[in-house]
Amino acid sequence: MTHAAPPPVVPSSRADASLDDDHFHDECGVFGVYNHPNAAALTALGLHALQHRGQEAAGIVSYDETHFHSHRALGVVGDNFNSEDVINQLPGTLAVGHVRYSTSGGTLLRNVQPLFADLVFGGFAIAHNGNLTNAHTCRHELVENGCIFQSTSDTETFLHLIATSHYRKVLDRLTDALNRVQGAYSLVALTRRKLIGVRDPLGVRPLVLGRVGDAWVMASETCALDIIGADYVRDVEPGEIVVISEDGLKSIKPFPPQKSRFCIFEHIYFARPDSVMDGRSVYGVRKEIGAELARESHVEADMVVPVPDSGVPAAIGYARQSGIPFELGIIRNHYVGRTFIQPGDHIRHLGVKLKHNANTAHVKGKRVVLVDDSIVRGTTSVKIVEMMRAAGAKEIHMRISSPPTTHPCYYGIDTPDQDQLMAHKYSIAQMAAHIGVDTLAFISHDGLYRALGEEKRDADCPQYCDACFTGDYAIPLVDHNNLTEPQQLSLLAEKV
Repeated sequence: MTHAAPPPVVPSSRADASLDDDHFHDECGVFGVYNHPNAAALTALGLHALQHRGQEAAGIVSYDETHFHSHRALGVVGDNFNSEDVINQLPGTLAVGHVRYSTSGGTLLRNVQPLFADLVFGGFAIAHNGNLTNAHTCRHELVENGCIFQSTSDTETFLHLIATSHYRKVLDRLTDALNRVQGAYSLVALTRRKLIGVRDPLGVRPLVLGRVGDAWVMASETCALDIIGADYVRDVEPGEIVVISEDGLKSIKPFPPQKSRFCIFEHIYFARPDSVMDGRSVYGVRKEIGAELARESHVEADMVVPVPDSGVPAAIGYARQSGIPFELGIIRNHYVGRTFIQPGDHIRHLGVKLKHNANTAHVKGKRVVLVDDSIVRGTTSVKIVEMMRAAGAKEIHMRISSPPTTHPCYYGIDTPDQDQLMAHKYSIAQMAAHIGVDTLAFISHDGLYRALGEEKRDADCPQYCDACFTGDYAIPLVDHNNLTEPQQLSLLAEKV
């Protein structure tokens, strides 16, 4: 297997994110191609489209009938797969790729995916979006049995479980490994002859299947199919293993059928608006969420202003439903990137203006409905409201297109510990006072479900995974419940 030389280590974007980034982050995006002469180039394009799912590292592994080839690097896709020289180092008609957003711990090259290993049946590359809730338990057992881990990723757990399985065939080994893990995951994997895609039994994390010419494609979102001109075929089903080889496509369903619990936050924030998730237009859902929000919490105002960019579709829906004009009262700078500044208190306070600035000429003296997708710690909301007050807004009524976030996610989303979540600590009235708004309202649980085409949330068996709003964890939190000191267990976390 050939390896391209890694670039110099770049500092984690967290240093800059701490200034004004107060959203949840999806940890990964995956992409795979089978039977295309430019498999690596298509994968790089696909990863560009999935860049919003992870900006700290990217990698591609390809196969050219004789060797596996790999290029993995820290930083964004455009910085690392930006030349013919790099793509030419990844020959072959098969490829898998990955973009990563790390959680806790350092940004380490050894954690960058796809991970690769030479196993008894040959080379095997794997890329993973999600989180195993029993990764520590499995890892401890594997280490006790002599396995040597090279990364701090729970993705590597899959490799060791496959390597140590007593079954002979690759698919039997993979199925054996899947039966030993718990969690939310979507996988793409590559052997010398096969591209494999897997979704967890509840279908929490997304994975779609497409075709471009005679080639098959798998991706976390449909927007990654669009960028390469691929046609959407279908979603990989919850609990399904899709195997693509010279024999065509084969579907294997090794798990007992269960009701799907797709991640509801994909519709609210994570997915790109131009993607189709779980059969629904993300953009359309977000506009309908805004409309429901207006029905539930209308207030007299002069303009509806989104917090860009994630608040825009919901703000459009709110404005249309309420009849209040939509205005770009906040302008986003799309060219922020990383900064060399090591901010003191004064510069840190101004940091929000690196990304957002009030459109003072249109805001001054106006009653504003400010629409955002979520409040996590509340730090960004405070700065945005201060900025709007300084611009002369007469009233500020904040509307949030998700219910209050009261619980951390353990299924592949980077979230703070529960005691850092504003909605866990304070009532809505207290949150409004802390943020500095005249009124604050969140969409209700049932309103969110109505926007998704459901009559209401089924309390006994919810139609989506919404644990961050309800604490209803559909998958057992094995490691978390076994720890003497509970902590957030997350994909690619650095453990001591």
